[in-house]
Amino acid sequence: MSKCDAFFESLRGRTVTFCGIARSHMPLIRLFREKGAIVSARDRRSLEELGENGRELESLGVPMHLGEGYLQNLTEDVVFRTPGMKYFLPELTQARANGQAVTSELEVFFELCPCKIYAVTGSDGKTTTTSVIAEFLKAEGKTVHLGGNIGKPLLPEIEDIAPTDCAVAELSSFQLISMREAPQVAVVTNLSPNHLDVHKDMQEYIDAKRNVYRHQNAFSRTVLNADNEITLSFAEEVRGDAWLFSRKEKPARGVWCDGETIFVNEEAVLRVDEIKIPGWHNVENYMAAIGAVWGDVSPDNIRKVAREFGGVEHRAEFVRELDGVKYYNDSIASSPTRTMSGTLSLYDKKIILICGGYDKHIPYDPLGPVICDKVKTLILLGATGPKIEEAVKAAPNFAEGAPHIVYAGTMEEAVALARKEAAPGDIVSLSPASAAFDLYPNFEVRGRHFKELVNALK
Repeated sequence: MSKCDAFFESLRGRTVTFCGIARSHMPLIRLFREKGAIVSARDRRSLEELGENGRELESLGVPMHLGEGYLQNLTEDVVFRTPGMKYFLPELTQARANGQAVTSELEVFFELCPCKIYAVTGSDGKTTTTSVIAEFLKAEGKTVHLGGNIGKPLLPEIEDIAPTDCAVAELSSFQLISMREAPQVAVVTNLSPNHLDVHKDMQEYIDAKRNVYRHQNAFSRTVLNADNEITLSFAEEVRGDAWLFSRKEKPARGVWCDGETIFVNEEAVLRVDEIKIPGWHNVENYMAAIGAVWGDVSPDNIRKVAREFGGVEHRAEFVRELDGVKYYNDSIASSPTRTMSGTLSLYDKKIILICGGYDKHIPYDPLGPVICDKVKTLILLGATGPKIEEAVKAAPNFAEGAPHIVYAGTMEEAVALARKEAAPGDIVSLSPASAAFDLYPNFEVRGRHFKELVNALK
């Protein structure tokens, strides 16, 4: 009996509850029911707010605990928490103390996965780095299972994964905080303050990220950003093969760039101008990805992907040109550092920037001077709008009216203002430097709404 079969057999007849009724748990609820577990689901939202998911669970006869008291009477044998749920909630802490298994989709996947796992985390660049690694492996002819924080849950595919396949997972701090299983290859792109609305402090956020490599063994590889002080400090803790990547200096072991060419140790692998997606932050993403797959993917296939891969949706994505104005969607930029290293580094002229969103309680001070340098009109919306304006006006290079600052109540209003402010030759970019949760459920919905509005302009 395989490890996977034994796991599902062990759950037959046992009670399992899923806290959070969303895309990562819906396929698992169906799978665990099929395997003979006694399944229930819990969510703070009402049945009406759950929409199609709620109706499906109702039709399947899955008991649901909904509303503010959804975690009361948490007595099931196994408790799956959704990634955004705080690990140290009193109800989950009590369940662990009672001897119940409190776990998550990715923890179980890592434990059961029969093939090599490449895992990527960091504050910025996770999705692009994860996607590039997957593209590299596909180019080499591998069957690749891509998921985690990017797109889809991986556990529902577990029975179809062969030992010769590859799994590539993007991991958030919420997923990593309870992780006790290790990937064979771990990548940390960079770290800066993020998600401090959920983590009790910056140290808890950093410690969660550490879990991507903490449980590795001597046969594993960890790829770290040598140009980021926090990630560089992780190197001394690595148990396996530690690789560094840097744009500043050549590491003793790893990937580096002299400004024109990317090298692995002494070998020239890729010219920067061969990388189709723009920006130095994407050069860093490629360096991290090359470090992850070196030895598994040929240099020829690395170059092939670099020349052909057009990037990931919502990352400095060109939307359209209208009346001589180019519009870009960078909705993925949910932190100040992401907007600074992404959108605000890409263009050689001052742009019109739509910025602001949900407040994750992270500092905006470093964003102010960059906006003053790179933005001619700043359109602010959401809870962080006033914080961004304060950072801009406190910047030493701020001059009254430079940038011109206006506020919008909605994305519709923001796009209309951008069109009004723009002249032929201008660039308009959505790059919020903030999460989406005050106006949208996630950055994808925000980005698609922006694109719909821009494409509807006459």
